[in-house]
This record gives sequence, structure tokens and C-alpha cells, in this order.
Amino acid sequence: MQAIPVIEARHLCIDYQLGRRWVNAIRDVSLSINPLEIHGLVGESGSGKSTLALALMRYLTKNARITSGEILLDGEPLLAKNEREMRGIWGRQLSLVPQDPLAALNPSYTIGNQIAEISQLHEGITARQAWQQAVTMLERVRIADPEAVARKYPHQLSGGMQQRVTIAMALSTKPRLLVLDEPTTALDVTTEATILDLFRDLIHENQAAALYVSHNLGVIAQMCDHVTVLYGGEVMASGKTAELYAQPLHPYTIGLLASIPRPSKGTETRLPTIEGVAPSLTDRPQGCVFAPRCPVAQQICFDEKPFLESIEPGRLVKCHRWQEIAAGTLSLAAMREDELVVQVPDETPTRDYVLSTQNISKRYGTPTLWARLTNDTSRFVQAVDEVSIRVRAHSTLGLVGESGSGKTTLARCIVGLETADDGQISLLDVDISRRLAERPQTTRRDLQMIFQNPNDTLNPYQTIGQALERTIRLLNSEPLTGEGIQRRIIQLLEAVRLPADYAGRYPGELSGGEKQRAAIARAFAANPALVVADEPTSALDVSVQAVVLNLLKDLRAKEGASYLFISHDLRAVSYLADWLAVMYLGEIVEEGDTADVYSAPSHPYTEALVSAIPEPDPTIKGKQIRLDGEIPSAANIPSGCRFHTRCPRKIGAICEQEEPPWRDAGGGHRIRCHIPIDELIRLQTPTNQPLGMSNLQGEPAS
Repeated sequence: MQAIPVIEARHLCIDYQLGRRWVNAIRDVSLSINPLEIHGLVGESGSGKSTLALALMRYLTKNARITSGEILLDGEPLLAKNEREMRGIWGRQLSLVPQDPLAALNPSYTIGNQIAEISQLHEGITARQAWQQAVTMLERVRIADPEAVARKYPHQLSGGMQQRVTIAMALSTKPRLLVLDEPTTALDVTTEATILDLFRDLIHENQAAALYVSHNLGVIAQMCDHVTVLYGGEVMASGKTAELYAQPLHPYTIGLLASIPRPSKGTETRLPTIEGVAPSLTDRPQGCVFAPRCPVAQQICFDEKPFLESIEPGRLVKCHRWQEIAAGTLSLAAMREDELVVQVPDETPTRDYVLSTQNISKRYGTPTLWARLTNDTSRFVQAVDEVSIRVRAHSTLGLVGESGSGKTTLARCIVGLETADDGQISLLDVDISRRLAERPQTTRRDLQMIFQNPNDTLNPYQTIGQALERTIRLLNSEPLTGEGIQRRIIQLLEAVRLPADYAGRYPGELSGGEKQRAAIARAFAANPALVVADEPTSALDVSVQAVVLNLLKDLRAKEGASYLFISHDLRAVSYLADWLAVMYLGEIVEEGDTADVYSAPSHPYTEALVSAIPEPDPTIKGKQIRLDGEIPSAANIPSGCRFHTRCPRKIGAICEQEEPPWRDAGGGHRIRCHIPIDELIRLQTPTNQPLGMSNLQGEPAS
């Protein structure tokens, strides 16, 4: 007999109240999750993923209503239950792990008390038993010293530990269904890999089922047994993960998978993108909801809504042309070939490097006079420690590393938002002051920054045109008339692929991707020589990310700018950057050509970072290296090699006692490690190499 699904939705329709009218958000969605199954739910922002996930828990907002359909938990209807009955189900049988762990944690209570409260409420055990159970759960999610952590408050934990605590809370009552809403989006790739391992193990240990909501197609490929693709509140496709990834039959699914960043191997290639934006709730098309953005849409697609067809057991697709795609007579990739190459101007850079830093250091905290005299470093945080980097002209230096490694602090020191304590900065072969106030206007013009959050750049009370105009007036090398400024604004908007009428819009009227493009336009308004981009795509959907990455490549080619590109998304970095620097605990541990850094030999830390990248191919299961513990505090830097406390290739006391030397791997590729280059090559290739350049592109490692 077939097992009863843990959760099942049948022909579910959900509306939201906007003002005095109700508009449809979820239309005729059916979905079921069996025991021990992890079901992925993917789609762009606004597709209805979170609405559907919360609806399965009967936890919608007050301005939402389920207009038709059924929801069954272990075969029992949920829609008929009142709020009192649901309170006995929430937390016990249905649990949620949110994207932001602080949204689930009370800052006024200790970690242990918060987990224990759930056990007491749902299991009726004593306070002592609940506390002991809370400590046990913290141990199960692999938190070191769980007794001590249980007595801490949320703000005393790192982001990765906070997320582990929310997992412990969600699983403390052994729920039947775990809803995971983008739980690793803001985490480093190493922390994400550990959290994903935890989810997989604990879900199977608890004999539970899970709904995993994400726009990260690599995570979905490695985590999920079944995938449903949602767009405009409707199911576009659904099926077993391996089958859906191997042969996507819906143009939307094909577009999402094609948008995943891949290394470009030194060529100026561009990512395929999905044109346009997702429809709003009040502007859903009459026919196929994806037709306005579909590159192969025909008139029938605009006139008639396609049926959700079952093409084989467990495989669904909603498209008028899926049979042509399945037969191979209709190819979406062939239609884009002429758009996939960036046109690079034939000109030779006038200099080798646009930026050089020598021994940049930044400390936080003010040590006492005695601490200065005795060289006591325990009273301050050494965020950046004698870092030297160089950015080539018309190229991109990618800077990668975990949170706490000092990447953003280094970037802020370079642009002058923080004042470095020591070191030299040279821009366009001219030494510049570490203090922003002492830098001339020409330096400010030539050095611009793109922030992770575009709201840090755009004034909510100024239109996009006003923001661009202010930058042009302040920093343009030649004074422009009012008419000239307006022409420049339109030119900038066209460069970032925004319509000219967006000059009259306010930031609040733009989507997240549109705001980031406006922020990029502002950064290029003064024709800078170097743009420092700090995590500019980490919060974006994969389709919007592809547009922004292509845009950065286009502007680099057309405007002749260079980038310092900072990210923990190694796929985005490998696509855009031709040179990489890997940073750990305030210092550079490896640098070199992108292809060299991603292949053997590499620093053991780089090896772990690369092996933790979730591969967007369910058939590829590379060797995974998991780092123990959190990155140490910059206020208490380990002696010897800073990575020795977590290094899986530690060779002995020399790693603990002596700082490692720089080793030359050839071609400018340098590695700071005690292990000789020949030994690193032997350890990391061929079968020991976790993830090389080849299988970053979806091919087996050689």
C-alpha cells in the first residue's frame, strides 16, 4: 500500500486583500510530500513560494484567505480546525525554520529557556527535563559546549549558530513536517554546507518530511528528492529532482537553470537571462502566466491558459509547447547564442594596475598605553592584518572568504569609509591618503562602491534621476549643463537596462533587482577607474543575479572600469573574476588566476570552500570537506597558521607554532601554507580533488 503523504494540498487557491479588493496569489496548486521526503519549492521572488509554504501550516497573515481547496496533514483535514486546535499542532507536528533566525528567537531569553519552553508546552514535561532536552538538542545540531550555549542570549551567537538553534527549536518536538524558508541564504558556503548536512540527517532521524523553499538551485539539487517550480502563483513544472534537472521541459525552468553563474574560462561570455519581471498580483496575464517573458511564446500562449499535464508518473508540466521541447525540435539555447558574448573594445590598458595596497591593517578598540608598550594584542580586534592586493586594469579581482574574514573591512578601508591604521594605498599609480577627508575629488570620482543593500546607496526621498544628477554634478570631470545632465542620466539608465522614465521613480517603486541596477548606475555616473562591489548579488534571485552579473561584465568592457568583487558566492565570483584572493581571519592565504585557485594545488581553506559549493546537478556528488567549528574571533587570533584550528590537512606542531610561508605554485599563483606544493598536488588530485573548474560547469572532475 502507498504511504499516506505527511502533507497534501489539493487544488489550493489563496487570495490577498489589497485595499478593498481581493486578488489571487496562489491558483489551483496541488502538492504532496511523503514521509522521509524533502520537497523543493523554487521560483523567483513574488512567485508565491512563502505564501504556499505558510498556507500548508495554516499560518497565513490576516489579509490572506484560502478560497478553495484542501490541506491534509497525515490524511486529516486542516482547514476545518479552529485556532485553538491549530495551536496544538503548530510547533509539535508542523515547525518552521525561517530565513532570519532572529525572527524566531527572543532577545530577552536564553537559548536554553527558549527551546525548553517549546518542550514544556507540547510534551508536558518538567522544567528540568525540558532544560536537559534543550541541551541534548543543541548537541544534536553539533554545537560545541551546548551547556554554555544554552545559557547565552541570541546576540551572543554567530549567524550560523543562531540558525542551528532555530533548527534545534524546530526539531525539539519531532514534528511531522518541517518547513524551511530560505534557511541558508545569508550564510557562508561552509556554514551552509554544514547546516544542509544537519537538515538531511535530522529529518531522516526523526522520520519527518520537509518542504525546502529556496531560489538556490544548487541547494535544491543536492537536498531535495522532488521539486516543484512556481511562477505567478501557479505550478509550472514538478517532478523528481534528477529528472527535472536532466530534462527541463518548461521554458521557465530552462531559464532558471541557464542563469546559474559558471566560470567563463577567461572569455567574455554572458549568462542567458530571463527578460522582464515577474507579474504583480494585480497584473496576471489571461493566458499562460509566463507568456510575456517566454522567448518561444506563440499567440495561443497569450490567449489560453495551458493545462498542468501529467507526462509520466510524478512528472507535471504546464506549457503549450512542452512536447516540442521534449522532442528536441524547439531549442531555447540556440535562440540566444548571438547575445552571449560581450563586445570588448580593441584597446590596450595604459597601465598594469589601477589599485595596489601594501600592508593594510585595521584594528578596532583602543588598547591602553601598557598594552601598546608590551605589545598586548588581546585588547583589540585585528580585522585586517598587513594585506597587500593588486587589481589589474580592465579586470576583476574576486575577494572570497567566510564572514569575519575581514573582506568588507578591507573594502571600506580602500574606499575610505574606514581609516586604515597602517599601510599604503595606490590608485592609478598615485599614493592616496588613508583618510577620506584628505582625498581630492579626483580620487573620490575614480573610486566608487556598490553595497550589498541598494537602500544604503539610494535616498528614499529622492527619485532615481535626482540621485544620479547629484553624483554627476559633484563628481563629473567636466561641468555639464542641465540638458547635458539629463542626457547623461538617460545614458546611465540605458546602460543598466532601465527605461528612461525610471528617472522619475522613487526607490520604493522599484524591485530589489531594479534598485541594485540603479545603484550600479550611480556608481558609474562619474566614470570611475575602480568599483568596489561588496556582495552586490547575494540577496537576488538567480535570474536577477544573472542580469546584474552580465551588466557588470558589460560595463567593465564598455567603460573600461575594474572591479574589486567581494562575495561568499563562489559561483558568482568565478564567473566575473579573472583573479582571486582568498582571505581568512584578516590575511590573504591564497591568490592567483581563477582557474588555478579552483584546481589543485590550493590552500586547504580554499579546498574546503570549493568543496562546499552546492552543485546544481543532482547526479554530481563530489567529496565534501566540512570545517569544524566557527571562524575564530579576530580578538583572539590563533598562533602559527591561523587556519590550523579547523584545518583538515594539519601536519603537526609546526602549523600551531610557526606562521606559514608563501609558496609559489607558478604563474603568479601563491599559497600561504606549510605543506609543500608537490604534496598539496598529491593530496588534492586526481581523486582527492573535491570540485575543480570542470565540474563547476556541470562536468565530472577529471
